[in-house]
Amino acid sequence: MEFLGTSIIGFRDGNAGSAGNGTFQASAPATGQNIEPSFHSATGEEVDLAVRLAAEASAEFGRLSGAKKAEFLETIASRIEAQIESLVTRAHQESALPIARLQSETGRTCTQLRMFARVVREGSWVTARIDRADPQRKPVPKPDVRSMLRPLGPVVVFGASNFPLAFSVAGGDTASAFAAGNPVIVKAHPAHPGTSELVGRIIRDSVRACDLPEGVFSLLFDSGISVGAALVQHPLVRAVGFTGSIPAGRALFDLAVKRPSPIPFYGELGSTNPTFILPGALAARGEKIAAELYGSFTLGAGQFCTKPGLVFLSEGKPADALVNVLAGKVAESAKFTLLTSGISSSYNREIRNRKNHEGVVLLAEEKSPDAGSAFQAGATLFQTDITSFLASPDLASEVFGPETLLINYSKKEQILEAARGLHGHLTATVHGTEQDIVEFSELIAILENKVGRIIYNGYPTGLELCDAIVHGGPYPSSTDSRTTSVGTLAIFRFARPVCYQDFPHVALPDELKNENSLGIWRMVDGELTR
Repeated sequence: MEFLGTSIIGFRDGNAGSAGNGTFQASAPATGQNIEPSFHSATGEEVDLAVRLAAEASAEFGRLSGAKKAEFLETIASRIEAQIESLVTRAHQESALPIARLQSETGRTCTQLRMFARVVREGSWVTARIDRADPQRKPVPKPDVRSMLRPLGPVVVFGASNFPLAFSVAGGDTASAFAAGNPVIVKAHPAHPGTSELVGRIIRDSVRACDLPEGVFSLLFDSGISVGAALVQHPLVRAVGFTGSIPAGRALFDLAVKRPSPIPFYGELGSTNPTFILPGALAARGEKIAAELYGSFTLGAGQFCTKPGLVFLSEGKPADALVNVLAGKVAESAKFTLLTSGISSSYNREIRNRKNHEGVVLLAEEKSPDAGSAFQAGATLFQTDITSFLASPDLASEVFGPETLLINYSKKEQILEAARGLHGHLTATVHGTEQDIVEFSELIAILENKVGRIIYNGYPTGLELCDAIVHGGPYPSSTDSRTTSVGTLAIFRFARPVCYQDFPHVALPDELKNENSLGIWRMVDGELTR
């Protein structure tokens, strides 16, 4: 596969990047060596052109029927499947993620696209509401009022480092924005530009194949922050989807809200996903939980936003047994290859800080010989007591990599106090018996206000792709706790309600016309009906 290494803007492969905005290469995590070819960072002119084309395409694309949008999403999915071998090969080079994992991620990407195709083909997601006129109403006549969700306009999506396919160019943010009828400009992640270009070409070709406006999709490259900042601040951009670190996401979020016309910024920023192992579960299956917990916090080298980074457990012999099993597995583990040298450097820095933190004990760490790659890191297990944890809010911060922190408590009131003090997280996990759940019912009530997803006797890694899933939570896990970035509810991020009062019937969208030719669910005079 020959790579052009330039931005894709509308139907064109960009060429202005070669004129002098800098080049960069991906690095192979397995070796630390650069991967050909070089990619050109987009210029300011390319950024502006991509957004202007998207704005020009907004009206036509936003008025497409659900069937036509579904066809577009399904076309992208089919074309990705047709190129799965080349996609997985390049993604493996750029990420060192296992082939099987990348094959699964490709399938997840296509499943997401087809899920949104199903939603928009059925059509009821627009939540149409009709309140018919009553000219005889006293003391004043009642007007005819109808409303539905309409697309926002050009959406900027940032590719994530840890999912080169499912949270990247054709990932959930792009799929949900397309489904809602918005053109998308993707800023590719510099860790996997080759994978991004391959997927970008697939989407561009799908736009052509479905005879859609040129500006429906563009892909821009950059190794730094200037292109992303310019996109967020462009006056024609209407929303942003982001998955990444808290510092980067917060900087972009601040730009979005400080604009002359602020825009929604849907960021998934960071989470340590607290896990609570209650006394009954600890006594009944502590060693089993230890083995499963190790698998969860080291899955993907701990580079999941749902990694369990905080584990609360009561003091005593059952806890000691769990700790012994868990420490043994950590000590026997091999080195992990992280996605980027930056992630590896950050991880190793945070581990050094934990080792020097008062009240924190290093229980176990991987000690295999260093293979020499700057991308490598070892699993680490720390322990502290509930008093030290409550006194040090920084211990609740995310460590992105194969590490977790055990927190011992002795009284129920202590674990409730710790839960009340948590900031926002994507998930919380509770391991317990039925008796535990009854005894700790207040804990569940607290967690409902702290996270977006509560797991019982399971693990937060492994996010089910379905209509009911919620992947979001209070800040800083996400910038808007009312939304999700995974699942079909994600479509609502990129739409807003528009009301039509006393409109002539011929001028109404099909979703709001009396005959309901689309057969969607609507609220008519206060009653849901088809």
